[in-house]
Amino acid sequence: MPRTIIVSNRLPVKVTKTDEGFNLSPSEGGLATGLGSVYKQGRDKWIGWPGIVIPQQAEQENITDQLEEMSLVPVFLDQEEINQYYEGFSNEVLWPVFHYYVSTFAAYKQSQWEYYRDVNEKFKDIVLQHLEPGDVIWIHDYQLLLLPGLIRAELPDVSIGFFLHIPFPSHELFRMIPWRYELLEGMLGADLIGFHTFDDVRHFAGAVSRILPVNVSANVINIGVRSVVAESFPMGIDVKKYASLPLKKEVKENIQSIKDTFKDSKIILSIDRLDYSKGILQRLLAFEELLKTHPEYCEKVTMNMIVVPSRDNVPQYAHLRDEIDKKVGSINAVYRKMDWTPIHYYYRSLPIEMLSALYSTADVCLVTPLRDGMNLVSKEYVASRLNDDGVLILSELAGASKELIDALIVNPNNALEVCEAIIYALNMPLEEQQDRMRSMRQLIAKFNINHWVKIFMDRLKEVKQMQRSMQTRHVSAATEQSIIKRYHKTKKRIIFLDYDGTLVGFKSNMLQAKPDAELMDIIDKLSEDPANELVLISGRKHENLDEWFGNRNIYLIAEHGAWFKQQNTGWHKISGLSDNWKHDISPVLETYVDRTPGSFIEEKTYSLVWHYRNTQKGLGELRASELMNNLKYLASDKGLQLLPGDMVLEIKNVEVNKGKAALMLVERDDYDFIIALGDDYTDEDVFKSLPDNAVTIKVGSNVSAAKFYLRNPAEVRQLLLGFVEEAVVH
Repeated sequence: MPRTIIVSNRLPVKVTKTDEGFNLSPSEGGLATGLGSVYKQGRDKWIGWPGIVIPQQAEQENITDQLEEMSLVPVFLDQEEINQYYEGFSNEVLWPVFHYYVSTFAAYKQSQWEYYRDVNEKFKDIVLQHLEPGDVIWIHDYQLLLLPGLIRAELPDVSIGFFLHIPFPSHELFRMIPWRYELLEGMLGADLIGFHTFDDVRHFAGAVSRILPVNVSANVINIGVRSVVAESFPMGIDVKKYASLPLKKEVKENIQSIKDTFKDSKIILSIDRLDYSKGILQRLLAFEELLKTHPEYCEKVTMNMIVVPSRDNVPQYAHLRDEIDKKVGSINAVYRKMDWTPIHYYYRSLPIEMLSALYSTADVCLVTPLRDGMNLVSKEYVASRLNDDGVLILSELAGASKELIDALIVNPNNALEVCEAIIYALNMPLEEQQDRMRSMRQLIAKFNINHWVKIFMDRLKEVKQMQRSMQTRHVSAATEQSIIKRYHKTKKRIIFLDYDGTLVGFKSNMLQAKPDAELMDIIDKLSEDPANELVLISGRKHENLDEWFGNRNIYLIAEHGAWFKQQNTGWHKISGLSDNWKHDISPVLETYVDRTPGSFIEEKTYSLVWHYRNTQKGLGELRASELMNNLKYLASDKGLQLLPGDMVLEIKNVEVNKGKAALMLVERDDYDFIIALGDDYTDEDVFKSLPDNAVTIKVGSNVSAAKFYLRNPAEVRQLLLGFVEEAVVH
């Protein structure tokens, strides 16, 4: 049974030093509570920092032994590493940028980046020490973005999942980080990259496609032979745990104590870690607005606000704490009565038995972060409502809002809207409360923490299988030798070669993609062999092909089969074709050129091509999709075909078809070796038209009817060189 090696910045335990030694207690972090019970199944391990600086070697060995009994492996960090890697780069660059506070708090320091990179290396070393063949590695969160790539460089075939627990920002914000290339390349070391919401997947795919030279198709990123998948997996909680807590004796006593204290007052609950992304001050402003504009709620509603201490030695966090203290003090000073205090404020973490009691007694739970990856407090509140009552008010900027649609969804920056939501919640009829809460409870019961782990791990297996199937289709060294041997055993061969994207790479100016000396040499040697019929079958204009290859011993097919030229003859075109349709189609294309800077129209004899290689990333694809929709019916009425290609959209007569042209040549003679190489949508017609014994090779690793694929024109030339070099030996 393969093990799962979980890797995160922190272990799921808190280590504290006592006079007797070290004390271990469960951590209250979202990941720790989420995966705490799951990882203990089987022989799984969890690798991370124990949360304490332990400089002495003997003490490190002591704590390592204690942790080993719990299947935990420590990564020891010194104080400077914590200051620079964790407090520094992770929380002064990544946290603010990913939470959209880029201009307010982000600071870019080279020393912090170097420590971040070094600590990720340190984690890599520990992972490799504990890895066994067949293990699956699951890396978590923003502190370890480089780790998947570092492990991949050492172990190309290992199975790696990565999950980001905070939002991923839009490309415009992410690209402000000076080390953006390295961070994305690190993440792309994983096979499957998980996020809480589809918006995060879109932002990540957008950043990758704009910053790195890789091909992104929807949520699949192709890096050479490897395909990496990015997907959303909303994280759940341990629902049974939170549903069973209110039945415990200690929790029941706490519930009774809270009811006795607050009597008939409605309770609004707010629970957060101290952080500027949580919207705590904005929430207080909304509550103040309620008391100011609706004095009838004074003495009838109380807010229980718990803020869990976090990094308050950092200046902006200390400042935030001071601001919260002032605002709570100000509201209480203005509105307090002898027997009623508007806000009961606790700056400390509470035991889970007290949290459960608060969840169980709160009439309203106010969860309004300014930006949050998921937010599990909202789900914990729902799981604790055994009577299906209570109202959840949830920020639209928390990942949980995409699932818990029966909550009252608010914009946390709009104090008036939040205030009105509180009033609506306080007056909501019990029947409506129960309808909403039942729906949310069913959802979180199904999409619980075990479900989250299962669907992520199942998807990781699927991605790994997809990668392996791609590897078997790739023309490996052994497959290449097999094709070359077959080539030399045969006496009558026909070789179909596409041009752009197959023999040469794409250029921003298509006239720059002229054949170079190496390519001409390969073509000359292939065409000199009397056993070969070499066919160049391209979408290029016949004038282009004539200029470059007109005097060579090659059969030329231009414009997808509209024009053809046999060796030592002139050009001929298919008879009976009309180009009258261009009068209607050209004005539509001109409109899109006017609307899309960088795009242009290429006119061929029987086709029009709209090129968008030089347009802004994303805009060209959007316009091409629009253009396809606009032309769909007009094209079919006129007997035209729309061909989406690599940064082009071509409109041509439906009778013009590379597959028909290729089949016409194949049927002229009895060939014992047929091979076709092409990279484009139009080449699929060739692959489909050829007999089953033909060798068909797609250039690029997208889905294709071809039997094999090569990654790029360089690999195509390598294969063709194998043909001609072997020929010299023979």
